[in-house]
Amino acid sequence: MCYLVAKDINKEGSILLKTKHGKELVDFKHELISLVGNDRIQLVTISRPSAYGEYEPYKLVSDKEEFKASVLAL
Repeated sequence: MCYLVAKDINKEGSILLKTKHGKELVDFKHELISLVGNDRIQLVTISRPSAYGEYEPYKLVSDKEEFKASVLAL
């Protein structure tokens, strides 16, 4: 298990999706990067949100579609 984090580097807070490592996650990250680029939006995978205070406060979303919509709204 891991968490995919999306953060606008110019704003406080981030979006968090509980997921798992693997090809599906890599493909999803590539899809998001193709939609939003990587100039302003940072996509990282972390193991424990509590260890990464620089991304707080977190908005936890329930699925990939909600995560994608939230990233597009950043």
